[in-house]
Amino acid sequence: MATKTLRRAARATIAAIGVSTALVAGTIVSDVASAATIPQITDQYLFSTSLSSFQNLRVQKPYDGQLDWSSDGCSNSPDNPFGFNLVKACYRHDFGYRNYKRQGRFTEANRLRIDNNFKDDMYEVCNGNWACDRFADSYYWAVRQFGG
Repeated sequence: MATKTLRRAARATIAAIGVSTALVAGTIVSDVASAATIPQITDQYLFSTSLSSFQNLRVQKPYDGQLDWSSDGCSNSPDNPFGFNLVKACYRHDFGYRNYKRQGRFTEANRLRIDNNFKDDMYEVCNGNWACDRFADSYYWAVRQFGG
């Protein structure tokens, strides 16, 4: 009788270990995308995700190790000129440049697309404020002249 109980306990333990291993492996696999999918994910985060949703993603860092989430903010320009929080747009702009370079897709046409998205993001932050829009215009001009 004790042998049957021990066998049942052993089977239950092995089954539990198997289920746990499958769950852990499934979690790990779900956060690893194929090399072909990463460019699509990059484009989605860059061009189809709202700026506020992108900020949340940036905190979570999905596909970390496959995507470069690093940023130097607005580089040599103020991140928040006169209280206009343009750094959010700078974070996504850096995400675009860094990941397109990493993926071998950083062409002049894609650079223009990323820069235009940057300008749109800054205008979104500015929300129609004339002074803020002029900062956005100057930041856009700077990345068009010196970015890359």
